[in-house]
Amino acid sequence: MHIHTLGFPRIGAKRELKFSLEKYWRGDISQAEFLAQSKSRRESNWQIQHDAGIDLLPVGDFAHYDHVLNTTLLLGLVPKRFTHQHGAQSNNTLDIEFSVARGQAPTGCQCAASDMTKWFNTNYHYIVPELSSALVANDVEVDVAPLLSHYNDAQAVSDQRKVVLIGPMTYLHLSVVENDDKLALLPSLLARYQQVFQQLSAAGVTWVQIDEPILALELNSDWQQAFKQSYNSLNKGTLKLLLTTYFGAIDHHVALIKCLAVDGLHIDTVAEKTQVDLIISALPGHWVISLGVINGRNIWKTDLVSVFQKLQPLYRQLGTRLWLAPSCSLLHSPVDLEQEQKMDAELKSWLAFAKQKCQELALLKQALVSENSDEITLYSNSALGRRVAPRINNVDVQQRVKSLTTANYQRAVAFEQRKQIQQQALNLPCLPTTTIGSFPQTGDIREVRAKWRKNAIDQQTYQGLIEAQIKAAIVCQEEIGLDVLVHGEAERNDMVEYFGELLEGVAFTQFAWVQSYGSRCVKPPIIFGDISRKHPMTLEWIKYAQGLTDKPVKAMLTGPVTILTWSFVRDDLPREQVAKQIALAISDEVDDLVNNGTQIIQIDEPAIREGMPVKQSQWQHYLDWATASFRLSAAKAPAHTQIHTHMCYSEFNDILPAIIALDADVLTVETARSNMALLDAFEQQSYPNDLGPGVYDIHSPNVPTVESMVALLEKAQQYIPSQRLWVNPDCGLKTRGWDETKSALANMVLAAKQLRAVSD
Repeated sequence: MHIHTLGFPRIGAKRELKFSLEKYWRGDISQAEFLAQSKSRRESNWQIQHDAGIDLLPVGDFAHYDHVLNTTLLLGLVPKRFTHQHGAQSNNTLDIEFSVARGQAPTGCQCAASDMTKWFNTNYHYIVPELSSALVANDVEVDVAPLLSHYNDAQAVSDQRKVVLIGPMTYLHLSVVENDDKLALLPSLLARYQQVFQQLSAAGVTWVQIDEPILALELNSDWQQAFKQSYNSLNKGTLKLLLTTYFGAIDHHVALIKCLAVDGLHIDTVAEKTQVDLIISALPGHWVISLGVINGRNIWKTDLVSVFQKLQPLYRQLGTRLWLAPSCSLLHSPVDLEQEQKMDAELKSWLAFAKQKCQELALLKQALVSENSDEITLYSNSALGRRVAPRINNVDVQQRVKSLTTANYQRAVAFEQRKQIQQQALNLPCLPTTTIGSFPQTGDIREVRAKWRKNAIDQQTYQGLIEAQIKAAIVCQEEIGLDVLVHGEAERNDMVEYFGELLEGVAFTQFAWVQSYGSRCVKPPIIFGDISRKHPMTLEWIKYAQGLTDKPVKAMLTGPVTILTWSFVRDDLPREQVAKQIALAISDEVDDLVNNGTQIIQIDEPAIREGMPVKQSQWQHYLDWATASFRLSAAKAPAHTQIHTHMCYSEFNDILPAIIALDADVLTVETARSNMALLDAFEQQSYPNDLGPGVYDIHSPNVPTVESMVALLEKAQQYIPSQRLWVNPDCGLKTRGWDETKSALANMVLAAKQLRAVSD
């Protein structure tokens, strides 16, 4: 029996990769230093896994920025605008990589970054491949050298290694294609994969983990047929292929999978119920069966006894053909629980991070091989104890959810009437300008918060310093000429963590960081019990900010679905019930804000799309309760209070009816990177409320010109009348610097004024 992982967190236990990246981008370290630090991070990851007992180490899961972008580089499919800026013969592949991801690198000129969106239903963002027939068919060779170099490096830790690749069907499915006929590009794409296979085989690689998570989707017949043709046409040489699926059950595709020329199958047994026995009985008798039995996306300790009891008959049946693994890559898990020195003992006893999940696999293997479950019984006691712990229950919260009626989920007045009432109250110009909420989080701001948390400054001093930051943000916005202001969120470390800290039933960590994209990491809250609000969460900061200006200041809240989706959530209660508990807490905050005169409240829901199941047949049930949870959070707002919501880096073309069902007065969305492509959905169904399509890509350090923003707004006017258009960036400005932020927002205001003049 082998135990293995599908991938390991690449950021490091204390975000070492993040800091290396940012130092390189700033020019504080050389490229050679950055690459040396990255190599050290890879070696550390392999050593951690090996020491924990992992038999087969993954190679190719590490990425400087994103593993999908790594695949683009591997296959030689970088769009020409990036290779041209560095010169046709450039060997600076690292800066080409960062140009694709960010639109900017230490060398080469600025250009539009590739689009970025969510990796299936996770909070991880991948760089979307841009394909065309000319690009895929060109004579640029694949570049397997970096992957083979990593494979050789890993030998210093273990001889037992496997290469990790994204499969051709998933890569193509996730791509954006010039003419929308993706499958027409498949033969040329397969020719590149064939080159990769030949070089890996020649180098002596034995196992390749070939990731095809789209098999968890409900693929149409064309894609199913293409799967068969692809895997049966590729010559794998001496390679053995472990077809790897995750994020959902693949029972519906067993007839397809058993026909593929592979040597094994990985099945995620955690994400959905799956009939493992029936799947195994349908597959060729020589295949390896890898079972994902440890949850790779959550942080709860596994009840190993329960898993052992299910696996024991399978192990007796399969013997060495049975492999064990986490359900998916551990990329989605924090690195090491041992770092959490301030967490209370009971809560800590319930948890397992990436390193501990590797140890769980080793314990499980030992129990199966020895047929002795004593050690895992002792280990599992705390996991079982969590289910009956008194601290997870709050009877008042449970009763409040049970008492909800239909009226609690709707605003009292329809949008068209609300719009007239709000315009009379706010008197905003055509094409009003605003931002999404956050302003640059400088080192000074982070230092103030850190000192306050360490009790190095008292509450009064802390409040004064934060108020100074809020005042500076208000003054800056008034100077730029924005119409609707924000307080800048200087007091907030993260849009979910901040609110989670003010809710009962939620716990926090010191170092449970997870990569979101590139150098951006988040530290998700841990929802362990019933949720309620401790006290008002934003009121005092918004009251202070509004007192500084006559312009409306928008209050910023994070929505219930996003708090749910961007947290590690209890697994003993349906997610729908947890979302309703959070929505009630947000509703209480809305009530307080309204009663204190706040005119505009933004309830951000960037995670609505990502929280969906991967199977389309399961979407409607999710969307029904997700949109209901948002409406529950906003329903107390009277007609004169304008409710905004925001979504970023999520495709919503296919769920537009659900977006409309949110009934927000104003929806702001990310559209700058995609050149307003999201608005194509409105050709099929018009959006009835106000819309703010982003005109400024805040994930790139580039400052957009007035002309570029005018062009985007003119494109938006083809879908939405000017009277219902807002002008705003794609997302919050937390990660940007002040100089670029001021320049970009000044250009944005000029763009709005230019179009107003035309409209008038």
